Amino acid sequence: MGDHGSPDLGGSVPTHCPYCSLQCGVRMWPAPPRPPVVEPTDFPTNRGGLCAKGWSAPELLDHPDRLLTPLVRTDPVDRRSPLRPASWDEALDRITAAIQASQHRYGPASVGLFGGGGLTNEKAYQLGKFARVGLRTPHIDYNGRFCMSSSATAGNRAFGIDRGLPFPLADIADARAVLVVGGNPADTMPPAMQYFDAGRAAGAVHIVADPRRTATARGAGIHLPVAPGADLALANGLLHIAIRAGYVDQAYVRERTTGFDAVRTAVAGYWPDRVERITGVSEELLQRTVQALATAPTAMILTARGAEQHSSGTDTAQAYINLALALGLPGRPGSGYGTITGQGNGQGGREHGQKADQLPGYRRLDDPAARAHVAAVWGVDPAELPGPGVSATEMIDRIGSPGGVRAMLVFASNILVSAPDRDRVADRLAALDFLAVSDIFRSETAAVADVVLPTAQWAEEEGTMTNLEGRVLRRRRVLPPPDGVRDDLSVLAALADRLGRGRYFSADPQTVYDELRRASAGGIADYAGISYQRIEAEDGVFWPCPADDHPGTPRLFTERFATPDGRARFIRVEHRDPAELPDRSYPYLLTTGRIMGQYQSGNQTRRSPSLSSTASDPKAEIHPDLARRLGIGTADLVELTTRRGRAVFRAYLTEHIRPDTIFVPFHWGGLASANALTDPTLDRHSRMPAFKVCAVAVRRLAGPAGAGRSSAAPDDPAT
Repeated sequence: MGDHGSPDLGGSVPTHCPYCSLQCGVRMWPAPPRPPVVEPTDFPTNRGGLCAKGWSAPELLDHPDRLLTPLVRTDPVDRRSPLRPASWDEALDRITAAIQASQHRYGPASVGLFGGGGLTNEKAYQLGKFARVGLRTPHIDYNGRFCMSSSATAGNRAFGIDRGLPFPLADIADARAVLVVGGNPADTMPPAMQYFDAGRAAGAVHIVADPRRTATARGAGIHLPVAPGADLALANGLLHIAIRAGYVDQAYVRERTTGFDAVRTAVAGYWPDRVERITGVSEELLQRTVQALATAPTAMILTARGAEQHSSGTDTAQAYINLALALGLPGRPGSGYGTITGQGNGQGGREHGQKADQLPGYRRLDDPAARAHVAAVWGVDPAELPGPGVSATEMIDRIGSPGGVRAMLVFASNILVSAPDRDRVADRLAALDFLAVSDIFRSETAAVADVVLPTAQWAEEEGTMTNLEGRVLRRRRVLPPPDGVRDDLSVLAALADRLGRGRYFSADPQTVYDELRRASAGGIADYAGISYQRIEAEDGVFWPCPADDHPGTPRLFTERFATPDGRARFIRVEHRDPAELPDRSYPYLLTTGRIMGQYQSGNQTRRSPSLSSTASDPKAEIHPDLARRLGIGTADLVELTTRRGRAVFRAYLTEHIRPDTIFVPFHWGGLASANALTDPTLDRHSRMPAFKVCAVAVRRLAGPAGAGRSSAAPDDPAT
């Protein structure tokens, strides 16, 4: 048993950080004063490391902005009326009445659910079950559609399975060459960098493809300054060079894959000079990258949101899978292809029913056998289960239209900050007949809701999470939630009871989890052998784990892939220009992303006193040459405008970005909302929006002291 797994460490309780997909191990002491103290543990992912967000997480447990009672509109039919405190009975009765009224008038499909990648496995599972059994609606999706859907789709197509890292995180230290595409773990998950550092100390060559020379890129041996939206062309160009140089692992391709000939034909036209024109990456850097990956005894290719949040994101991830397969990397010790999951339960959150087309265990909702299995666990007729719904963006976009959603319940998501084309989203949410939001704080989305429910935080609940490695972890309750605050499991059970479906739902986390295990049994993401007891004893268990005596699966693909014939699939993909290209009106490229001191929509981290001292003012990164042409100086207020909206940021001049590109963080709402600018064009396979590239215009508004804060306060509605 690891140090983290011990249930009693001098009165402390082992649990996990509430933020990113590392799910760093921590211990907490629940005794007064509140908030409790947090300390990192020697858990396998973080090995005693913890970033600023993890250290500051307890600050939010007793934050003065914390929601402590349900809120309802003073006038139930006027969303402009103020929110007032209400009892739980009144709040739940209003939600129930709104659901029943919408179902009576428009049918079951008129009610929608929107979840989050931060929900525990138990809550994600219960949310999906509540949609299909409690509401009988097809309309459920979650914010992971904005995060992992493209890489998940590519992984399923190529490997027959979607697990972000098909190997433990620590294996990165054993790779002698690593290509990171569109990821910046040095800022977004700092404790993971110990494994990158160990690899470099042992002589590994690290390569980072990114429009910015990020902290991760600055620590690498090679930086590829790829243009936003050109990552697929880069991958095809690298594979072209590998084929011409004779680096393809012919035996691996022949014995373990299918479809290579079509891909070889497709990349024949991606000559280095053409790829340089498309990507901005020199032929010399292309050649050095291929040589490093192909000649190293062990090598990895890791993609992240910078490569995947595009209208061609699935194909881009596939292009890097093609490159990895051609070099014979997946399934080899110290080698492979992986994608870096972002949200805390981004992996588990997409496995058990939050996605519009899924049932627990990563089963397909349109598969009759899957429907029969899950329906039997749930005790319902398979014919009662609705069919697949639509993606998150499409569900929002169709609000109020025939067959669309009229009433929506949102759990652990701040749509008005996280979804693309914010003004359009605000317009669609305003078209709802009813909106209820469950959250810790009054987010921008909660501020426009009809009913707001206060929910328990990470240290106040029991459950499991699944990190970026596919390791199922135990989140333990350290202290009770404040008086008047309930957790989402109890809320869903109470709503189901009011709707006459209460017999199908439990509010007890372990009861829900044990049912999840049965529902996932035999599925791709099989948790049947992963009990709470095993998780604690073994510092987490890797899925698939089909039986109590199964050891779990830390490394996938060592012998076969999860396809019917056991072979991985090469799939031909071609570079396409982004949906928007610069023109005279919008002459530059905009890209968005995360920064170290904030997280997701910022609803939590913007309130942290520790984090706000270093990351309180959102900044637009601009190259000095571009700033000089536009008359922009350091810390000037600048206005960014796209075809959808405008936003205001402080200018941060840096040579670590391409001269044609502006970068902004997406953690703020109000005037500094990056997603007021972003392009909602969807990937044709995954339905992922094109967050990472659009055309933008830039102009100076004022000098450093010309106006106060450029961002809205956390509670300001983004309308």
